[in-house]
Amino acid sequence: MSAAAAPTPGELPGFDAALARIAAGADERERAAVPPFPADAFALLRDCGALAVNATVGPERPAAAQELRLVRAVAAADGSVGRIFDGHLNAVERLAVHGEGALRERELALVAGGRLLAGVWGGEPLPGEGPPAQLMPARAGDAADGIVARLRGVRTFCSGAGGLQRALVLAREQDDPAGPPVAAWVDLTRPGEVEVDERWFRGAGMRASVSHRVVFHDTAVLARFGGPGELALQPWFGRDALRTAASWAGIADTAAVAALEQLAARTRRGELEALAAGQLLAARQTIELWVDAAAAAMERGAPDELARLSALGRHAIAAAARELLEVAARACGSRPFASGGALDRARRDLELFLLQHRLDPIVARAGAVALDTLETL
Repeated sequence: MSAAAAPTPGELPGFDAALARIAAGADERERAAVPPFPADAFALLRDCGALAVNATVGPERPAAAQELRLVRAVAAADGSVGRIFDGHLNAVERLAVHGEGALRERELALVAGGRLLAGVWGGEPLPGEGPPAQLMPARAGDAADGIVARLRGVRTFCSGAGGLQRALVLAREQDDPAGPPVAAWVDLTRPGEVEVDERWFRGAGMRASVSHRVVFHDTAVLARFGGPGELALQPWFGRDALRTAASWAGIADTAAVAALEQLAARTRRGELEALAAGQLLAARQTIELWVDAAAAAMERGAPDELARLSALGRHAIAAAARELLEVAARACGSRPFASGGALDRARRDLELFLLQHRLDPIVARAGAVALDTLETL
């Protein structure tokens, strides 16, 4: 897979200034009892062109290394904003490669013009949270409005809820409620069709990601992207997963820098501070190497390689991030977590974010393939 041109962070006019302003507002953004959608941050990302970096038609995608750097940098500025941003890029890529005809051209033009934010929503509700999202037949007259079906039911962990215009929602067909889900491109802007339950998400981390429970009331579906289960096909599923891992890396960057600053500020430093600093640097370097490997695999685009590397790479990045947080907490003690600030926020964000992804079954499948074929890295 060859790469289309894509800007580096430094090539986006105003991107560095936007990051600085997003980072400066990160603490304030999450302090509200119910944080609102971070519209200020996304206005900055829109104005510098970051929201449209992958709004290009077809399977030839922007340079992966540059795209992952953008994701990582935004997440380092604010993990909650980064979570919504990587979901937006995932949704836009699916629109670009799976969308068809006039709908794809129209929607990508809206993205390129900074008028459309999107996400990927697939969190399954637990019993008592409502019925899982299900596709229903379109109504009479819907075809004239470009509506191919209606969506009814619930999704949870819907990052960006209340601030997006579109979502790629995983939903099952009405006649196959136990089957694999279909990816439905859903219009979130129609009054009365989308209910955001702001009481649901009360996590200590990722608070400004507004990852709420959403109820769909026969919401307009503009397209189906493939058949049941096709969202999980490679290389696209692996690319989605590795963008999320780049967000983990960005939050880990913030934790590492904040911890190193805490240790460097001590008036009496000794071998224990030096050891902790070395361990932080080693964990961060591990993350760096895996992100580089992820970008290279995304460029090559080989489905089997991406499936394996997205599993092993996410496992390794998550493990290094957790080690980094443990070292930071042990070396810095309770003060930065009691008083708040970048290290405290990064720790809460990253711990919750990592828990949202069950990696063990995925890594086990990659291991089983290796044992069956005697493949090695």
